[in-house]
Amino acid sequence: MAATKKAVLGPLVGAVDQGTSSTRFLVFNSKTAELLSHHQVEIKQEFPREGWVEQDPKEILQSVYECIEKTCEKLGQLNIDISNIKAIGVSNQRETTVVWDRLTGEPLYNAVAAPVSPGPSDPVAVVPSGSSVPATGASSVWLDLRTQSTVENLSKRIPGNNNFVKSKTGLPLSTYFSAVKLRWLLDNVRKVQKAVEEDRALFGTIDSWLIWSLTGGANGGVHCTDVTNASRTMLFNIHSLEWDKELCEFFEIPIKILPNVRSSSEIYGLMKISHSLKAGALEGVPISGCLGDQSAALVGQMCFQDGQAKNTYGTGCFLLCNTGRKCVFSEHGLLTTVAYKLGRDKPVYYALEGSVAIAGAVIRWLRDNLGIIKTSEEIEKLAKEVGTSYGCYFVPAFSGLYAPYWEPSARGIICGLTQFTNKCHIAFAALEAVCFQTREILDAMNRDCGIPLSHLQVDGGMTNNKILMQLQADILYIPVVKPSMPETTALGAAMAAGAAEGVGVWSLKPEDLSAVTMERFEPQINAEESEIRYSTWKKAVMKSMGWVTTQSSESGDPSIFCSLPLGFFIVSSMVMLIGARYISGIP
Repeated sequence: MAATKKAVLGPLVGAVDQGTSSTRFLVFNSKTAELLSHHQVEIKQEFPREGWVEQDPKEILQSVYECIEKTCEKLGQLNIDISNIKAIGVSNQRETTVVWDRLTGEPLYNAVAAPVSPGPSDPVAVVPSGSSVPATGASSVWLDLRTQSTVENLSKRIPGNNNFVKSKTGLPLSTYFSAVKLRWLLDNVRKVQKAVEEDRALFGTIDSWLIWSLTGGANGGVHCTDVTNASRTMLFNIHSLEWDKELCEFFEIPIKILPNVRSSSEIYGLMKISHSLKAGALEGVPISGCLGDQSAALVGQMCFQDGQAKNTYGTGCFLLCNTGRKCVFSEHGLLTTVAYKLGRDKPVYYALEGSVAIAGAVIRWLRDNLGIIKTSEEIEKLAKEVGTSYGCYFVPAFSGLYAPYWEPSARGIICGLTQFTNKCHIAFAALEAVCFQTREILDAMNRDCGIPLSHLQVDGGMTNNKILMQLQADILYIPVVKPSMPETTALGAAMAAGAAEGVGVWSLKPEDLSAVTMERFEPQINAEESEIRYSTWKKAVMKSMGWVTTQSSESGDPSIFCSLPLGFFIVSSMVMLIGARYISGIP
């Protein structure tokens, strides 16, 4: 019997997509961007105390090897020759901090991550003394209780003014970024302290840990990171593109434990066999691309021009706008970050970043707290039944308002209710809320950049909701463009890897994405109606402010009820009444 012939394809590129809840490995055809195969492994999060989130670095590494091996097996079943995989890229959750022993390869503590997915009762970020921006900055709204005291102590030592950190890094002093997590480890974990004293400690974000381990670990592993991940540590000068000596002295972090900073597209090292995990299917393949997840999505969406922006819709929304080769510092609470540097000798590009705290989370709130839907997918069906909110507006400020308002006293409200309002209108208003919040961030970006957005490119799980996408186009009054292939983050990492010098199998031209088609949503209302709806939303946002008026309100003190307006009880009672009616099946 003749042997089965292997499928002939263009050069292939793999991508590790390592996130907070899962790890995936995906393989693309570099000539078309077609996704050929992938494998996913869920990973655990540990919560040793309230406000603490940790993950096991060894479990993360093992999940990467498992995904690679399983994907290669699947490719074999498709008769695709894995020797045609010419490069591997890495995309990763940003800011998560790992410290390990360079001699043994053993982590010295769990990976310290940022809390995710806020709930209605989650604490509001504490604002460092003298700061006008909440400690979490625009990239996250969730307070890391572990490191809050570290931030408060550091804020008292800021030399000159509060711009010391932000002027160098584009970031506010915050519990969210890696430097504060690393400072906490150095202060509180004896194994880390001892390893630093004995010159055995290495620090890195998840990309550094993975690349070091995959390229040999204690046996010659490459200790590096790329500019996008380095720019999220609060130790990296985004102007000089180097670790900043003054920042390292400020945080009292020895530069010797930091990884070498490289571009986002170059060969860092070659894949090595893991004998302990019995994994080595891609031994010798270069790892040649590295991008933080949001930068990877920007590349995967081909946002290479000034003013191009992408929005990723998940639990929250992450918006990045390419500002070209200039650093734009926001006056509206957005972050300045490195977008990418696609080659050693290529220029660095910057971005403004903002986030919507509550996007998919508001749908989950309707499901879990009000019970008006049983699955997240039902929201589209409910909204479609009415096609309007009928004047109902939902401001999901569960833990305060963030960019561009920075108002911790705000709380969520549903307003504009009438006897006619039903759960379908509330569902529609919840989808509109995601779109209105996105417009507020994009308006802030437009004011900071001075470049009006011509269209918005979108990705993420919520983009499957066609009503949401149409609403977004109507509320922005610009087209919304969604790729047919949703894996833009992994695609961006693969593109960077395939384009690296010495690999050269991806040209980064639009014709290399021929397998990716675009679905375009054009505004279907006139500009006047769009502005009226947006201005009414703004009015609703103003109504949400000032609910929390004392510090005791966050600690459960009954006296807070004396300080809240009567409207609070009216709205709360109506929401509970509506929820009770529809849970019980009353129309």
